[in-house]
Amino acid sequence: MARMLKEIAPQLARAAYMFSPKGGIGPLFVGSAQEAARRVGVEVVAVPVHTPAEIESELANLGRQPSSGLIVPPDTLTGQHNRLIVQLTAGNRLPAIYAFRYVAIGGGLASYGPDVVDQFRRAAAYVARILRGEKAGDLPVQQPTEFELVINLKTAKAFGITIPPSLLARADELIE
Repeated sequence: MARMLKEIAPQLARAAYMFSPKGGIGPLFVGSAQEAARRVGVEVVAVPVHTPAEIESELANLGRQPSSGLIVPPDTLTGQHNRLIVQLTAGNRLPAIYAFRYVAIGGGLASYGPDVVDQFRRAAAYVARILRGEKAGDLPVQQPTEFELVINLKTAKAFGITIPPSLLARADELIE
C-alpha cells in the first residue's frame, strides 16, 4: 500500500499506519508495512487508535506535518469510522490509501485490498462443503487471491494530485 501511496503522492516521506490494537488484522502487519515502505523511501509510523477522538487528534497532527500520508489497513474501528477519516483527510489534504473499495467510493483517495465479492463467492463453496458433511476444522485456510485498486479521481483533483498514467492503467476502477 505504501508503494502505491508513494506513486500517487511522490513527495510522500512519512505515512501513518492507523489501526485499532483491539480489532482487525492491522497490528499483525505493522512490521511488514514498515519494511515495504522503507524500500520506496517512506517512513511508516504505527498509529494505534482507540476512539474517534484519537482518530481526529492523530489526523490533525499528521496534517501539520509536510509530506505525510495515511495508510488504513482492514480494521474494525477505522472501518466503522471511515467517513470521519475520509472527511479529516480531505480537510487536511492528506493522501490516504484504504483497504476496501467502499471507502474510495465514499470519497477516499484510493483503495487497494482484497476483492470482497470474490471472497464471499469462495466462502459459498466452503459452506457447500460443510453442508455436505466436511468438518470446518479440516478445511484449509485460504488467503485472498483477487485484489483491486480503486482510485477516486474526484478526490485526487480536490487534493491537487495528478495520478500517474501507469497507476491509472493498473486501476480496476476509476471514480470520476
